[in-house]
Amino acid sequence: MGAIDFTDAQQALGFVRPQFFNIERNIYEVKYPSFDYAELVPVVTEGNEWARGTLFTSIDAAGKAEFISGKGFDMPYADVSRSQFTKGFALAGVGFEWSLEELQTAAMEGINLSDTKARAARRVGEQFCWNLAMTGKPDGATSQKGWTGAVNDPSVPTTTAAATGTGSATTFPTKTPDLILADANAALTGVITSTNEVESADTLLLPTSRYLYLSSTPRSSTSDTTVLQYLQQNNVYTARTGRPLTIRGIRALETAGAGGTKRMVAYRRDPEVLRFHLPMPHRFLPPFQKSSMAWEVAGILRTGGTEVRLPSAMAYVDNI
Repeated sequence: MGAIDFTDAQQALGFVRPQFFNIERNIYEVKYPSFDYAELVPVVTEGNEWARGTLFTSIDAAGKAEFISGKGFDMPYADVSRSQFTKGFALAGVGFEWSLEELQTAAMEGINLSDTKARAARRVGEQFCWNLAMTGKPDGATSQKGWTGAVNDPSVPTTTAAATGTGSATTFPTKTPDLILADANAALTGVITSTNEVESADTLLLPTSRYLYLSSTPRSSTSDTTVLQYLQQNNVYTARTGRPLTIRGIRALETAGAGGTKRMVAYRRDPEVLRFHLPMPHRFLPPFQKSSMAWEVAGILRTGGTEVRLPSAMAYVDNI
C-alpha cells in the first residue's frame, strides 16, 4: 500500500472510515458477562432516545364490598387513586482516539487498526451502566445524579436477618444450614405476605462471598447436597409456583446493607417492578479529526438509571 497523505483530510477520511466501521461491527459482537446487568434488572430501551425523561402513572384500587339492603341507598363504591412520577434521562459518554502515528503505521503496513481501544471503551461503558443499574453510582463510589439502584433503593422494605446465629449473631457463617435456609425463605415469604399474596419474588440476590459460602457448605454432614443446591430446589417460590428460583451472587451487595453490611435482595424480576432506562444504548459516532495529530471516536449513551416502580414486590435483608 502506498503512503497516504494525512495532511489531505479527504484522503485520510477515506482510510479511517472503513477501518472504523469494521471495528465497530466487531465490537458489538463482544459480550461482557461480568457486566450483564440486564440479567438482573430488566432493560427498557423504548421511547425517543433524546427525550428528557419518562412519566408514568401509578393506579391503585380502593374500596370494599359490603352487605346492603334490597331497598337501600347506601351502595358502596370502588374508586382508584392515581399518582404521577417522572424519571429524567442524562447523557454520558466514553470514546477513544487514534494518533497520527497509529494511522500512518497501519496505512504503511496495510493492516487494520487495532480494535483494542474500542473494546476498552465499550467495556468501560458497560461497567458504567452496571454500576448505575445496581447502585446508581457510575464509578461505584459516588452518586453524581442522586440516583439509587436495584440494591439500595430507599423505598424498598428493609429488615435485618434474624439473630439466630451463635451468640445471637445474624450472619450466615454463624448459623446452621437450617437457619440460613430459614432466612432465605423468610425474605421470599416477606414479599408474599406484605402484598397480601399479590406478589411473589422469583429472584434472590446474594453478596458474592455469601453465594460462594452457600455453594460450598454441605446441607448436612450426611448430605452430598450443598445449602445452595437445596435452596434452589426447596424454597417458597418454587413450592408456590412450580418454577425455579433464580439465585445469583453479585459484588454490589457486599456492603449495600445498613452500616456497610452484606445485603440479600428478594424481588420479582419484571419491568413492572423495576427497570433500567436505556433509551440510547452505548454507541460510537463517526470519527473526526480533532487535531493535526489525532482522530477521535466519541461514544455516547443516554440513561435514566434504575427505577423501582413497585417497591413492595422487593425486600432487602441486611447483615447476612
